[in-house]
Amino acid sequence: MTLTRELPADTHTGAGLPVPFTVAGTAVHLPPTVVTNEDLTRTLDTTDEWIVARTGIRQRRRLDPGLATSDMCLAAAGPALRAARLTPADLDAVIVASYTHDQPLPSTSLIVKDALGARRALAFDVTQAACASGVHAVLLAAHLLQNPSVTTVLVLAADCASRVTRPGDRTAGVFFGDAAAAAVLTRTEAAGAGLLSHDLGSQLSYQVQIAAGGSRLPTSPDTVASGEHYLAMDGRAVWDTATTRLPQSITNAVRRAGLAPADIDHFFLHQANINILDHTLRELGVPAERAPVTLDTLGNTGAAGMFTALHHATTRGRLRPGDTYVLSAIGAGFHWGTLCLRHG
Repeated sequence: MTLTRELPADTHTGAGLPVPFTVAGTAVHLPPTVVTNEDLTRTLDTTDEWIVARTGIRQRRRLDPGLATSDMCLAAAGPALRAARLTPADLDAVIVASYTHDQPLPSTSLIVKDALGARRALAFDVTQAACASGVHAVLLAAHLLQNPSVTTVLVLAADCASRVTRPGDRTAGVFFGDAAAAAVLTRTEAAGAGLLSHDLGSQLSYQVQIAAGGSRLPTSPDTVASGEHYLAMDGRAVWDTATTRLPQSITNAVRRAGLAPADIDHFFLHQANINILDHTLRELGVPAERAPVTLDTLGNTGAAGMFTALHHATTRGRLRPGDTYVLSAIGAGFHWGTLCLRHG
């Protein structure tokens, strides 16, 4: 069925942008360490059957000690630039979407820019929308590309949730995997390509949070001892919000583009939970084969998730010129959003 809900007050829906752009190259970096469900049963009170039934996840990756988010970003950036037949010198901007930055200061995007040698590029960090940060990053890139002086933007989405997951946490411990993904966005001569419309929404909630380490609750021996620097997540709240907001946001965005969900060729969705994905597609009334699934082998990779699905399609030649697609995600805050695009 097609949703007919009215726009909520906490949603901003916008039209497209006149300057066309396209995804010229993508890449994904996966740390080599694989953690299976069976591995988790040795330290968590869970089973493979329970994890698969409730999440669809069978394994996930873990970043090696001594490495950081920027290292994953760099590993994804190189192949994406090569796929786009570009070099770091061609970049006008580097945007990093991540809630697991290398350190509070300096910015992770600046660390990545410097290591790449992208000397003239602007550097931006998109951080506190968590898993929805990738949507915000692409929207920022789309608007930058409207400027005549900007022709090429590298968007990197990377999270290593293993660094902020409390040991022994039966809920968060089974969901998250570490990964990075990259997308190179460039101007194109293809008329009608680029951003057709967008829908963004937000509603304050502390049901997914990292409480300590900021100005309200600075790091102290007490906050460390009580584990307040680890991610705390109310799974029921995530389910209720995601299953409402994702299909609603997608419907709002595609309608603004003059389309219906059935008209969209590809759905590159936040890879959080197979049951959330299935519910969203049923609400939209579209077949599952239009939405690639990567969470079964990667877990919930935060901001990188929807880009891993995008990369899955591009590397298999399934994203063709003229195809319409959506990028949609929800993250802590809560933030949610959808971009409706046409491939150039």
